[in-house]
Amino acid sequence: MQSYDGTSHCFHRPAAMSSLPASPPSYRSTNRALFFGGFSCFALLYSVQPLLPLLAQEFALTPAQSSLSLSLSTAALAVSLLFSSVLSDRVGRKPMMVAALVVSGLMSVLSAFAQSYTQLLVARTLLGLAMGGMPAVAMAYLSEEIEPAALGASMGLYISGNAFGGMAGRMLAAVLSDFFSWRVAVGVLGVMGLLGAAEFWRSLPASTRFRPSSGGIAAMLHGLRRHLGDDGLPWLFALSFLLMGCFVSAYNFIGFRLLGAPFGLRQSVVGGISLLYLLGIFSATWAGRRADRLGRRHVLWTVMAFMVAGLLLTLSHNVVLIVAGMAIYTFGFFASHSIASSWVGRRARTQQALASALYLCCYYLGSSVVGWASGILWAHGGWGGVVALLGVLLGAAMLISLRLRTLAPVPQAWSPA
Repeated sequence: MQSYDGTSHCFHRPAAMSSLPASPPSYRSTNRALFFGGFSCFALLYSVQPLLPLLAQEFALTPAQSSLSLSLSTAALAVSLLFSSVLSDRVGRKPMMVAALVVSGLMSVLSAFAQSYTQLLVARTLLGLAMGGMPAVAMAYLSEEIEPAALGASMGLYISGNAFGGMAGRMLAAVLSDFFSWRVAVGVLGVMGLLGAAEFWRSLPASTRFRPSSGGIAAMLHGLRRHLGDDGLPWLFALSFLLMGCFVSAYNFIGFRLLGAPFGLRQSVVGGISLLYLLGIFSATWAGRRADRLGRRHVLWTVMAFMVAGLLLTLSHNVVLIVAGMAIYTFGFFASHSIASSWVGRRARTQQALASALYLCCYYLGSSVVGWASGILWAHGGWGGVVALLGVLLGAAMLISLRLRTLAPVPQAWSPA
């Protein structure tokens, strides 16, 4: 049994359980597989983001309408997360995640053959529904299989895979669409997603601590009441809504800004903004380890301040300063998300897949709702209107992070499988 040190906000275990052996094969395989899974998932989901101006041009859409190709995917993903978590409690974590990655890859390939914008939206919505079997289940898998002392680092590595996938998907889509077409871009990424699913299936160890549950919807409703009644989890869910909504909105419309006057940059150059996700790969892992050492409550609000600073810097009319602002913004987001998501795993003592699903449901609803609202602000106030909205929402997120500093920790027990 662990004991809690109220001064350091860390949990201590007997010496015999102090840590995993240095880089055991199962630990390395788990991290490699979840990195590939996160990469494939987010490359497919966000590959359309740099293509929004091209979709608007081909199908005669407004920026807000073209953003539906991403918003509907994330909304469908948010809805499917809760039901996927219940299903994974029955069929197991690994089968659920493998199926999600395979179907998502197939839907991306089908998107390349859409003959109308409606067909594209249908394919993208189905992609989001299928993908619901990956993110929350992956977080639950890690929370079950990885001991608390290493959970922050493992969750950070998984989120680094998300960041790398999001970056690579955007970059490849931008370059391929510049030299070929958006159809070639989404088709190639769909094939890559299928290859990533194969590597995920090969590398991920079978669950050793998972126990099937047959509670179904009744158990889910009971879990919902339990998680929403917790002193901290609802605040973390609200935080995920705000953070992801702000992050996706900035990337949705920074492309429109840089492609238009006075900048007039090329599509592939604007897509290069996605290279900033490399900072997220570093910051997620760095923040996870720092939170393991110093405590999540002490680190979260400080890394969120980076998002606020970066957002304000993008108001500049100098391209270099705009890119620097987006870099700082990206660093702060992935650090914040890494800490908040691992905090959910620590507080949810039961039905961890459901808790992770609730967190990510709010996360992707934020992407859809705030992304759509930002399109309206863009139409009426340009980039300044978008920044005004995101600034207000980030201010609310900062207040939540300060509220979480007063949260009483939940002691946890962990034993090797």
